[in-house]
Amino acid sequence: MDSKKKKKIVNDPVYGFIKIPSELVFDLIEHRYFQRLRRIRQLGLTYLVYPGAIHSRFQHALGAMYLMETAIEVLRSKGHEITQYEAESAIIAILLHDIGHGPFSHTLEKSLCPDVSHEFISLLFMQKMNKEFDGKLSTAIEIFQGKHPKKFLHQLVSSQLDVDRLDYLKRDSFFTGVSEGVISTDRIIKMLEVVNDSLVVESKGIYSIEKFLIARRLMYWQVYLHKTSIAADQMLIGILKRARELAEKGEVLFCTPALNVFLYEKIEKKNFSDENNESLLEVFSLLDDEDILASIKVWASHSDFVLSYLCNGLLNRKLFSIRLQKQPFETEEIERIQNLVKNKFLLDDQAISYLVCTGSASNNAYYPDEEKINILNSNGELNDIASASDMFNLSVIGKTEKKYFLCFPKGIL
Repeated sequence: MDSKKKKKIVNDPVYGFIKIPSELVFDLIEHRYFQRLRRIRQLGLTYLVYPGAIHSRFQHALGAMYLMETAIEVLRSKGHEITQYEAESAIIAILLHDIGHGPFSHTLEKSLCPDVSHEFISLLFMQKMNKEFDGKLSTAIEIFQGKHPKKFLHQLVSSQLDVDRLDYLKRDSFFTGVSEGVISTDRIIKMLEVVNDSLVVESKGIYSIEKFLIARRLMYWQVYLHKTSIAADQMLIGILKRARELAEKGEVLFCTPALNVFLYEKIEKKNFSDENNESLLEVFSLLDDEDILASIKVWASHSDFVLSYLCNGLLNRKLFSIRLQKQPFETEEIERIQNLVKNKFLLDDQAISYLVCTGSASNNAYYPDEEKINILNSNGELNDIASASDMFNLSVIGKTEKKYFLCFPKGIL
């Protein structure tokens, strides 16, 4: 393709026009692995709560790329040397950071391959693409893994104040309509500085960081861990678990060829690590939300009651009832609801486990024991945001809030 045709701009609903910074980045965006992200929802089943939340991982990756380029320009303007090659590599690292996500993002991460994280798959995709692009992604991979000499470049990709978080908070707020998630990405990025090869925030930006942490905390309970989303997630997880159980018994289930591999074979991390099994990564690259949804539509008519019940419920938004509380549910209460479900649907004890689900969800806006968000004072001193802020204290922003849930069919109580 003519190089002039690769100088594209994308009209993003959050930031406006985003330019593609280089021909290599253009070619990566055009790659089949990256284009797959168009078919993976950023927020999984959250659209069942917020109808506008149908944006994709593709959009998020482009937004994070835009913020990375902006951050690099800011740091350069403050006298920090970042070569053009390093800049392009950092942009590629953030562009591809989520390329390993499977169908419905985090919801099914442990369902298809229990011991495989999306970060692990992302790295495999990047390594495979690096071969196709004659080693041009090598430095991007180093930055992604935190192995590059300039530590702050990795922090822009992955830290408690990375451009990934900045984009998803602003973007998810925009598409859900939840205003509590609105943050000033421009202000935060303009306040970034580097001290001793570590990313810090100038003291003038402390209030923007406070707002960022508040937004994170509120968005988790209002969006990411919304009780209805949790109920929907439990149903989707149950569907894949039940389908796999039937598959193990020899039941022939409709599914796409890619899903068939992960449903009928026990795929583990070591299978991806086998250098002679690159075909498995190719199969994974064919998996997206559509594979799961197509199968669910067919399974809704399956003779297995549990599978059809869950599929119909998810398709038609007849979701589980859910109860949330701060303490674990008493065994007696769980058994009481299990017996009610058992008697209503005439199911055995094993089947009941799919219709009565328990677990917990945690929310933490800031992790004080990890790499901190440091505030740079005018005198050159660095202070953790937890102690520098006159609004917060460590016990508030570093506190993990945990809630326990109990899901069961509607109409039982």
